[in-house]
Order: sequence, then C-alpha cells, then structure tokens
Amino acid sequence: MHGRFETVDRISLRARIGILAALVAAGAVVLVSAAAFITVRANILETLDDNLLQRAYAAAQSELADPQSLATIPPEVLGAGDIRIALLSANGVARSAEGAASAPPLGDTELAVARGEVPYSARTADASDGTYRVVAVRAGSGRALVIGQRLEPTQQVLTKLGVALPTVGGIGVILAALAGVAVARAGLRPVQRLTSATERVAATGDLRPIHVSGSDELARLTHSFNEMLGALAASQEQQRRLVADAGHELRTPLTSLRTNLELLAAADQPGAPTLPESDRAEILDDVRAQVAELSQLVGDLVELAREDPPMVVAEPVELTDVVERALERARRRAVDVEFAVMLTPWTLIGDATALERAVLNLLDNAAKWSPPGATVRIQMIQVDDWTIVIEVADAGPGIEEQDLPRVFDRFYRADGARTMPGSGLGLAIVKQVAGRHGGAVWAGRAPEGGALLALRLPGRRPLG
Repeated sequence: MHGRFETVDRISLRARIGILAALVAAGAVVLVSAAAFITVRANILETLDDNLLQRAYAAAQSELADPQSLATIPPEVLGAGDIRIALLSANGVARSAEGAASAPPLGDTELAVARGEVPYSARTADASDGTYRVVAVRAGSGRALVIGQRLEPTQQVLTKLGVALPTVGGIGVILAALAGVAVARAGLRPVQRLTSATERVAATGDLRPIHVSGSDELARLTHSFNEMLGALAASQEQQRRLVADAGHELRTPLTSLRTNLELLAAADQPGAPTLPESDRAEILDDVRAQVAELSQLVGDLVELAREDPPMVVAEPVELTDVVERALERARRRAVDVEFAVMLTPWTLIGDATALERAVLNLLDNAAKWSPPGATVRIQMIQVDDWTIVIEVADAGPGIEEQDLPRVFDRFYRADGARTMPGSGLGLAIVKQVAGRHGGAVWAGRAPEGGALLALRLPGRRPLG
C-alpha cells in the first residue's frame, strides 16, 4: 500500500488531474451509455408491442379470426413480411395460414389469453429461425389471436447502438483527459510561477514580487506569497539598517575608548613624558563613561533585535507600581530635575520589567532635555474603561514639527540632539514595548512648552 502511494506521488499534478478527468468522464459515459441503451431498448420494444397489439386487435375483429379464413390468407396482409400469425384455441390447437411451419412460437402465456385468464400478453420467444416478439389478444370465446414478429432488425439496431455508445463515449473520455490536462496546465501556471519564485528565492535570495493576473484563488495565493516576500524583504532591510546603524553608533565610542587607552599605554612607556594625575584621572573617567555607554548601547541593541510576537499571556501588572519604580531610578540619575507625578490605579496583563524600562526611558529622555531646576510632568490619564495614557512632558525646547513622526525610530536623532548623550535607541525601545502590549506611542508639544511623549496601554481600573 505504501509503495502504491509513492507511485501516485511520483505522478505530476497535471497528469493526475488529467487522469481524474478521464476517470470521471469514463464513469459518466458508462452511466449515460447504460441508461441510454436501456431506455432506447425499452422504448423500441414498447413501440413494437404497441404496433403488434394494434395489428392483433384489428385482425381479431376481422375475418382473420375465422379459422377457415385464416388458413387461406397469408400474413403479408398485415403489412409485414416477417410476421407470423396463428389462431390458438383454448385446448392448445393452433391454426395458421401455411400450417404449423408458419405459426409463431406458442406457449402457456398465449394459452392463458385463449382461456380468458388475461386480456393480452407480450413476450420474447425463441424459434428455430430466430427470436420473435410475440403478442396475443382474445379473438372470441376460447380463442386467442397470436402474432409474432422477428426481432432480428430490432436487435441489429440495438447492436449498432451498443457499439456506437461506447465508441462515442471512448472518444469523449479521451477528449476529457486532454481537456483536463489543458485545464490543469492553464490552471497550474500560477502554481508553477510560485514554485519558480520559491526556488529563485532559495537559490539567490531575490525577493522580487511575482506578477499577479486574475482574481481567483491562485491569484489570492500569489498575493499572499508576495506579501510574505514583502514582509521578508522589509525584515531583511530592517536588520540590515540595524546592523549598519549599530556599526555607525559603536564606531564613535570605540574610537574614543581606543584613543584613551592608547594614550594611557603610551604614557607608561619608558622615557615617555609623565602624565599628570589629574589628566590620568580624567582619561580613566572618560574610559569608564565610554564603557558604560557601550554597555548601554549593546543592551539596547539586544533588546531591539528581539522579534517577539505581541504579548498574549503574561502576569498581572500594577502599572502604578511600575511607574513608581521607574521614578525612583530616574530621580537617582537626574538629581537636578523635579518630577511632578499624577498617578491613576491601573492593572494590565504584561511584562513588568519591559514596561518599567519603557517608562524609565521616557523619564530619562525628559530629564535629559530639561534644564537644571526644571520640572518634568508624568501623568496617567484614563481615556476610557479599557485604555490609559502615560504622558511625560519636559521643559526643554520641544521637538521640531518635521521630527515628530520619527522620534521613535531606531537611531534617529534630530539635528539638535546630535551633541547630546545617548544612542538614539531609548524611544525605539518604548515603541517596541508598546507594540508588544497592544499599545501605541506618539509625540507632540506639551502645554509647558517642551516635548510631550505619550504611551497608550490597554487594561482596566482595579476593582475595589
């Protein structure tokens, strides 16, 4: 059985469709031919019986029903030379125009008519010279007029029909098989294009879309495949840009770190000028800051490189606790900035660590842009029963109109931010965390005059 399935699998889909079409056509031909043959045969015999019965009734009401007249009148008077006629008595005695040799086949069926048991009969009977269709009608008391007609012409017609139907059916099967192959070739052309495209992608990595024609199921499949290719190309481009941007961002701190280390190493060489302790301490501070910057940058890159799906199942999170923990860390980092906090109890299902990092990045960004002594406002605003927005507003110069749509992009830094510390990844992480939790982010201008960054999250207000 397993070998049989392997044999079928080796046959192409086009050939299988052609074979299936031929089998279906063959089944239909067999059924139609059998039904047509049976119907035609029944109609021919019915017409023949009606004709013979009509002649028999006409003869029974004429002088042929008299035995003496019957003996002198040949059967040709009934309009057919292949007819035999006889008058059968209830006692089994039969008379015909030319004697027993010209009598039709007789039997119990005809005797039953002569005895008055049935009004008429019709049957097929064999004789020495062939097969006859025999009918009998009553011809007075105790007698039956029996007429028989040879079935050879009728059988010839049925034989020709029996040959013609399979012949025409066989031609139909062949045409159906050819049509099935042609339809399969035309219908599977998009599948062949998909196959070629898949092989091309596997061999060359070329992600160009496939030409789509029509609007059938295969066209929709091609559209879906093109969407998959587009998503794959976008992912590759995103990864390429991430690597390129990461290399660009890493180059500056690495170059500075190498320069400082080379300076320290050169100062320790024999005969080299002595490096003042203040300068050495300053260089070491720079090295530590650069190592911390690299560590932060690598951590952000690892976080952004994750392609996790949107959060579906996680732990319940009290968002106010998350914001308070992020505030504690932000206050330790920005001691010269005040934070005005307005919290709203809120619960959601998510990742508390990721949410805390997102809120902390918003606070760090606001503190970085706020001058010393300024106040950063963080406010939780309930939009409806299932949505809350965390707004963080700083007291800085604000964001230029052309930069608002891009502040959450990876490595994007506005012209005024290029001299500020940071890697350009903090807000991108906020956007990623929001997306994983089914939320969103946006930027605008705060009433205080600075930048306003908002994080929208789902959830609900805790009960009680």
